[in-house]
Amino acid sequence: MSDPNARPIRILVVDDHPLLREGVASLLEDRDDMLLVGEARDGAEALLRFRELQPDVTLMDLQMPGTNGLEAIKAIRAEHPGARILVLTTYDGDVQAVRALKAGAIGYLLKSSLRTEMIDAIQDVNRGRRHIHRDVAEEIAVHVVDETLSEREVAVLQLVAIGKANKQVAWELGLAEETIKAHLKTIFAKLDVADRTHAVTIAARRGIIEL
Repeated sequence: MSDPNARPIRILVVDDHPLLREGVASLLEDRDDMLLVGEARDGAEALLRFRELQPDVTLMDLQMPGTNGLEAIKAIRAEHPGARILVLTTYDGDVQAVRALKAGAIGYLLKSSLRTEMIDAIQDVNRGRRHIHRDVAEEIAVHVVDETLSEREVAVLQLVAIGKANKQVAWELGLAEETIKAHLKTIFAKLDVADRTHAVTIAARRGIIEL
C-alpha cells in the first residue's frame, strides 16, 4: 500500500510513437503514486524536457529519428549524473542492452511487457535498483563470456548487411579485399556462424548492427 503523504514519482516518457506515449499515460492516469509530467519525441527534445522538468524517472526509447536514445542517455547523464533512466524498447538484444546500461540507464524493459512490468520497473529504478527484463538478462548471461566484435568488424558486418560484396566493403573502408575476408573469418568464429547471412541475422538480433 502506498504512503498517501509520499510525493508521486514524476515521470518523463520519450518515444517517437504517439500511441506508445498514450499507452504509458493510460497506465499511469489512475495511480496516485506516479505522475506523468512530460513527453518528448526524440533524444534532443528529451534533454530539453529533462532540464525543464527534472523528472524522477525517464522512460527512454532507443530507436528514434535524429538524436537516438543512447545518445540522449549519455547527454542527460553527463549533465545530471543522478538521472534515473529506464529504457523502453522492442529490442531484446544483449549487446544493445549492455550499451544502454553502460551509457547510464538503470533499467531495460521491453515494450511487450509494458502492461505487466512497467509499474514495478519504475518503482525499482526510482529506488536506484537495476531492473532488466528477464529475457534480456538471460541473453546477457548467455553471451557474457563471448569475445566481442571490434569496431572494425562491426563496420565490416554493417556493410555486408546492406548487401555489399567484399570488394565494395574493402573500397569503402580503405582496406584490402584479403583483409575483409580475414575480418569475416574472425566474425564468423566470434558469432559461431558459418556464413554471411547467418552472421547478419545473429548480429542484428543481438543489437550488434542495425538493419
